[in-house]
Amino acid sequence: MAKYILIPDSFKGTMSSEEICSIMKEQILVHDRSSEVISIPVADGGEGTVDCFLAAVGGVKKEIEVCGPFSGEKVHAGYALIHDKTTAIVEIASCAGLPMVDGRADPRKTTTYGLGELLLETASSGAGKVVVGLGGSATNDGGCGAAAAIGVRFFNKEGNEFIPTGGTLLDIDKIDASGKSKAFDSLEILAMCDIDNPMYGPTGAAAVFGPQKGADEKMVAFLDEGLRHLSEVIRRDVGIDVSEVPGSGAAGALGAGMIAFFGATLQMGIDVVLDTVLFDDLLDGTFAVFTGEGKIDYQSLRGKVVIGVSRRAKKKDIPVFAFVGDIGDAIEAAYDEGVTGILSINRVAVDFKDAKKRSKEDMKLTVDNFMRMAKRMMY
Repeated sequence: MAKYILIPDSFKGTMSSEEICSIMKEQILVHDRSSEVISIPVADGGEGTVDCFLAAVGGVKKEIEVCGPFSGEKVHAGYALIHDKTTAIVEIASCAGLPMVDGRADPRKTTTYGLGELLLETASSGAGKVVVGLGGSATNDGGCGAAAAIGVRFFNKEGNEFIPTGGTLLDIDKIDASGKSKAFDSLEILAMCDIDNPMYGPTGAAAVFGPQKGADEKMVAFLDEGLRHLSEVIRRDVGIDVSEVPGSGAAGALGAGMIAFFGATLQMGIDVVLDTVLFDDLLDGTFAVFTGEGKIDYQSLRGKVVIGVSRRAKKKDIPVFAFVGDIGDAIEAAYDEGVTGILSINRVAVDFKDAKKRSKEDMKLTVDNFMRMAKRMMY
């Protein structure tokens, strides 16, 4: 009996990771019904992260009412408890995601307060570890909203307490973290972060991600100035310099706030996933690992899903096959990282809009073709 591990990323805008796993598993079992197939759908830390972890390892999903992307609005946000409720999974996209501000996008006004409420709930659940997905946020408040929800206090020059948003970061004169909930003292927090942008500057949170959240050029400059000011107050009052930490610019500088206010560690998303699902242990006795992403190119070599998976599998000499949409130039280094073979599912040369329509069938046929070869070699 052969054992396969399926751990693909989604093909953005085409197929979800869950759909890809389903197609791969179906075709494997067509050719060998006795195979053991382990599916680990991968999310990048954005919308769907909670559900992907539940699909991969099981657990329970809970839902609570928290602050939405705008102060005064309430939303229902879910989080997961896995590994016998010892680990919690939360995502900023569930309470302040971009789709939630459709038609009202304004990073000067959005808040991460709801995430802080979610984290406070998980901290009181008994979990000793929390994984936080930072992808897909509509915010630019440096995590101040989330911090305020757990007891960190922010004051303006008049000595008045307030909850900062992206548009009021310049008003912060003092930060008092002495009232932060003690529930976080012994809590391990890992933040999934697949970018290395700093907190502010030309490649910072506002400059790079502000436009997709509704900021024009003038607003980007204003938001960037606010983040720069926040970093200075954090350095003075909290005693931590987060401005240049790679990934501190993630989710409107929520990455910086997670470090400064929550003591979190930023880690590549795929590494968090692999550690959480105990991937290294699952590799024992595996015949092959199937992974993939929409396009493999030089950016993939930074350590995203395909490369992250391959590096782990290489240590145990397990072959890894990447099923992808497009294959870019200069990807030969992927083989040195542990990738055994790269297979494009694009069976016909058509434009992307047409390729999207046939992607599921093409994935099915490509995996079918691989299994025909594998079966011949195995038997």
